[in-house]
Amino acid sequence: MKKTNILNTYIHNVSMQETIEIIDCAITKGEHLHHVVVNASKIVSMQKDLQLRKSVNESDLIDADGQAVVWASKILGSPLKERVAGIDLMTRLVELAHKKKYKIFFFGAKEEVVKSVVNKYTDQYESNIIAGYRNGYFTKEDEQDIAIEIANSGANILFVAISSPTKENFLYENKELLNKVNFIMGVGGSFDVVSGQIKRAPLWMQKIGLEWFYRLAQEPRRMWKRYLIGNIKFITLVINWKLFK
Repeated sequence: MKKTNILNTYIHNVSMQETIEIIDCAITKGEHLHHVVVNASKIVSMQKDLQLRKSVNESDLIDADGQAVVWASKILGSPLKERVAGIDLMTRLVELAHKKKYKIFFFGAKEEVVKSVVNKYTDQYESNIIAGYRNGYFTKEDEQDIAIEIANSGANILFVAISSPTKENFLYENKELLNKVNFIMGVGGSFDVVSGQIKRAPLWMQKIGLEWFYRLAQEPRRMWKRYLIGNIKFITLVINWKLFK
């Protein structure tokens, strides 16, 4: 898989369909694949958070989640094929699990949210795709026990719905314990969207890169710093990289 370095972040130049095929192949062969998605906010954080940078860059498969990252790749002369949004990939993989009889472990969010996600997918598909679930509230001391619980669940796929950098570092630091799970991936706030706690932007806003604005409008107090200040920092990084790298 060809990958490029954009703002100190390695990103594989693969489409959504290619990503799914790579994942399906890994599961079929009984291999272990650690996947990460990156957006503008995460790339900004990675400039100073070296542990997060390591956790991301040493993953097996890295996709561009945010449309801004795809635009930046074109400006910087290393165009990516397309955006591979984490929530869209998760949705496609749940469908794949139903078709191929894979099992999924859902880890993260509030107890009522993760339960709602499990119930929704059970109703939509079947209970056989559920290997287990757990909320996202834990201490550092709990991490290894949680990883062992997930590894022993029989899951082929693990979705971790926890904020950055906790989810990236959890997956990286416990990668060996999770080795029996074929595919591991952080999905951020995707459980909140699937459960209906948060509405996703209309498709037209997603296509023109305004999904962040829709999210900001729903949670202005929580998200203003991440999106407004974060976007300015990202634009500054792109300009500096273009001019001086």
